[in-house]
Amino acid sequence: MKISLKNIIVPSIPLAVLSVGFCFALWMSTFFIHNIHAAPDTNNIFVDFLLLLFIPNSLVSYLLSFSFNLLNAFLLAQLNNKYTLIRTRTFLPILIFLLLMGSWSDTHSINGSHISLTLYIFSLFYFFGMPRDPKASEKAFMCSLMLSLASLFIQPIIFLIPVCWAGFIMVQSFSLRTFLASIFGALAPWLLYIGGLFVFQSDFDLTTLFSMNLYVGINIASYSIPQIIYYTLLTIIAIVNLVGMYSNAYSDAMNTRVNLNFLILQLVSTLILIFVFNQQFAVFLPIIAFVYSVLVSHAFTLKNNNFYVYLFILFLVLNIFYAASKFFKI
Repeated sequence: MKISLKNIIVPSIPLAVLSVGFCFALWMSTFFIHNIHAAPDTNNIFVDFLLLLFIPNSLVSYLLSFSFNLLNAFLLAQLNNKYTLIRTRTFLPILIFLLLMGSWSDTHSINGSHISLTLYIFSLFYFFGMPRDPKASEKAFMCSLMLSLASLFIQPIIFLIPVCWAGFIMVQSFSLRTFLASIFGALAPWLLYIGGLFVFQSDFDLTTLFSMNLYVGINIASYSIPQIIYYTLLTIIAIVNLVGMYSNAYSDAMNTRVNLNFLILQLVSTLILIFVFNQQFAVFLPIIAFVYSVLVSHAFTLKNNNFYVYLFILFLVLNIFYAASKFFKI
């Protein structure tokens, strides 16, 4: 008996609203039930301002962060539609992104990370538009500018700019002009930021500005059994879906294949940043969720067989059980 995900891939409006509502309920359940997260210690003026404006663990903070998630889900859909990352209309990237973010309760009060993801998505819009564009240097400037603005909230994101240089080579848009434009785009926000500090806060210790809480390595013992099982299965699902994605690669346009390869490079680079800056693990999760949702949705959408249907059901159940496990001491 063949099972299909067609009704979820292209859902009716009531089903789409119900799916988003379920993700919202999953998100808000942590506010009423889950243990309160302590506000992070930070020397970042932008993050401190957000913490002052929207008190962590407050209802306003939770609602605002979910609103940013809805915005990012909308931008995800627009990115997919504009650059045809998945060559058919599909709701799955939105559903998977919101489901992951709803399950990852550590992200629910860090609005700076959601703002950074918004800027990260805008950088992808500029990057994907670079091939065969006579104004590629302007888009290289804007791509790096968006990432540099994101790094004002999460400083290690600045290291994704060199990854974009590798991407320029992948899309055959690397030149001295695009490279210099990218450098200037990366420097502009930080030069304005540092200049403003010297004007309005002359006693500011500049050394604290570049303190990124470097902590290399991951302590497996610090993770619970449900977390280890969850992340292991998520990784296996991603690998299986990537194999499925590449098995259909011949049907995708060349630009689509390059863009998907670049997203894989971004995913690997972000995982390396998590390894190097492990104390800031949670702030990278929105970017991980975004890229993960695009990549796994490709096979889930285009592979019309029972295996991927069952794998998708496993993915849904896995995230629901993981979210539920947060309420129990295991």
